[in-house]
Amino acid sequence: MRILTVRQPWAWAIIHGGKDVENRVRNIAGDYRGPVAIHAGIAYDRGSHLESEPLRAAQDKAAVAAGAEVYPGGYTWDIGQPDPRKAWNIHGAIIGVVDLVSVHKAETCQDWGPVDAGTIDHYWCSPWADVDTHHLKLANPRPLATPIPYKGALGLRRLDKETIDTITAALAAETGEGS
Repeated sequence: MRILTVRQPWAWAIIHGGKDVENRVRNIAGDYRGPVAIHAGIAYDRGSHLESEPLRAAQDKAAVAAGAEVYPGGYTWDIGQPDPRKAWNIHGAIIGVVDLVSVHKAETCQDWGPVDAGTIDHYWCSPWADVDTHHLKLANPRPLATPIPYKGALGLRRLDKETIDTITAALAAETGEGS
């Protein structure tokens, strides 16, 4: 298993909001395909996320599912209802696991929409995908009920056995499976 540090709110979006692409300026995955623990970094992305329509839609959907009323610029909750915004602000912890299923360059995307199944050199690009980047295609998000504190770093790194065992046990306890 590998680990990838991602700034909030993008880490939340990968695990809870349907973000199926992580954009990077280079292919940090090489030929690795498989499970990746998502670490919510200490830093918060204080700018580029403000213009993300997919992110705002995912946050609004999570808020409505938690019983909130959504209005331009904010949310309101009844007292006692869970507030999903807490999960948007977890930092310095592993919050879930996804599968890295492929990596491709943005320029291989065809019309940023569905393509013929027989076309193997072009990819459908997600609403989460940016131009001029490498797209790490992610699938099968598995959130952890209790985040695991962890120190992040740059790149897609190998995890130590003890941390892998902790994550696997947490997933097994929550889902009855492992990763």
